Amino acid sequence: MAEFQVVVADPEDGTTYQLDADEQDANRFVGREIGEEVDGGAVGLDGYALEITGGSDNAGRPMRADIQGTGLKAVLLTGGVGFDPTVEGERKRVTVRGREISEETRQINAKVVERGDESIPDLLGLEGDEGDAE
Repeated sequence: MAEFQVVVADPEDGTTYQLDADEQDANRFVGREIGEEVDGGAVGLDGYALEITGGSDNAGRPMRADIQGTGLKAVLLTGGVGFDPTVEGERKRVTVRGREISEETRQINAKVVERGDESIPDLLGLEGDEGDAE
């Protein structure tokens, strides 16, 4: 059964929240791709809509939006997700994962695109306690 750590960014105030999705809630993410919207109820944010912006697998390999499917692929990169060149013109072959979420995905990055009636700290029970927020 799939189990994910979902990192939700709130672009309005710059706060991020690390939330867990397992069992039935995690199944809402499987098969989705980078750029798609997901109901925030899967991670306890009822009334919110989240856009998937990226993620990584259980070995830390990043997901890239320009690679189809769920599999691994070795690509020659000049920059972007998975490689940060230190010298102008530097290229490197890097193994990355496709844009579709699968059982091998460990972390999903998402951002809030539609807000609900309650604030995120209220929904998560974090009022006055910023334990899970960064």
